[in-house]
Amino acid sequence: MRILDRYILKSILIIFAGTVFTFAFLFILIDMFSNLQDFIEKSVNLTVIAQYYISFLPSIIVQTSTMACLISVLFTYSSLNAHNEIIAIRASGMNFWQITRPALVFAIFVSALVFLVNEKFVPQSSMVNQEIRDTQIKVITSQKGMGKPVIHNLTFYGLKNRLFFIDTFDPNTNALTGITIIGHDHNQNLVEKIVALKGTWTGIAWKFYTCQITSYNSAMPNVPTGIKISEEKLMDIKETPKDFLRQRMDISSMNLRQLHGYIKRFSGSGAIKTINNLRVDLHQKVTFPLRNFIIVLIGLPFALMSMGKRKGQTFTSIAIALVIGFLYYVSDAVGLALSKGGALLPWEGAWLTPILFIITALIIIFKNFY
Repeated sequence: MRILDRYILKSILIIFAGTVFTFAFLFILIDMFSNLQDFIEKSVNLTVIAQYYISFLPSIIVQTSTMACLISVLFTYSSLNAHNEIIAIRASGMNFWQITRPALVFAIFVSALVFLVNEKFVPQSSMVNQEIRDTQIKVITSQKGMGKPVIHNLTFYGLKNRLFFIDTFDPNTNALTGITIIGHDHNQNLVEKIVALKGTWTGIAWKFYTCQITSYNSAMPNVPTGIKISEEKLMDIKETPKDFLRQRMDISSMNLRQLHGYIKRFSGSGAIKTINNLRVDLHQKVTFPLRNFIIVLIGLPFALMSMGKRKGQTFTSIAIALVIGFLYYVSDAVGLALSKGGALLPWEGAWLTPILFIITALIIIFKNFY
């Protein structure tokens, strides 16, 4: 590695680390003050509080890395420009790509790091964070230490084109109450409705109590063809208690493998719009880490072209970073919304902004530096 590359890379690393630390500190500080009353009322000890905020770190790194990467790169190159070092470097015969190589390599490294953290650490840390929040912070004092909290109003699409509505699910006893299951055929016609007062997991199957099963003729919607009432009945339901628990996992906290499996598992549910939205989220998980590289690529020409005074270089760099970041996030949100609305295919909405910004960056670079 050249001395110049090490010099630039060192500056980028220091500013990047400082920016991420600042974002993390502010986030924890704000969240701590918002939860201070709960900490005091529930007598949460310091060890639990420390674990709670440590579990936030992977998500903080993922969410703040893009702006931290952009700010560190822009500030470094704006500083070089303000001291006329960029002019000296270009006078030595180095082109745009040679000058910005440390920043681009660093952005690629951060993109790979974000992808790794998002895949390996975010799902697990999110579950730990949610468990601590439910069992230690937001739990009612009288229920503290009694196990996992009861899940209320659980709704999800299951196998065999079934839509589940569960009033309560107790993960400690694997008990259900207020059960309603609606089944459809592949044309979304109602074919079955199951209503039960409660249900328990026997270890191999679900047993429903005070159960009513109503069958419907798909050719005559909403016209029942038969009703069966049972005090106790073993149900042909493939979902296990673990599957019920997985429904609580936030889609944004799933990794690629988990989300792909989730889509595959429920692709036959008939929920076309929901499955389409999940496919959009799947493609976004691929493009999300790339924004670190893309946003740096489009920001670098502005850093090398800016000729601000030394006193204003910090504010200029931050202003440029905020504008670029804002435009990227807005454009990305619009693309995702169009895909989820059906105007674009799932992959088109997720890749629209990255492709658009890469093309724009290349046009700016070749127009101003070649």
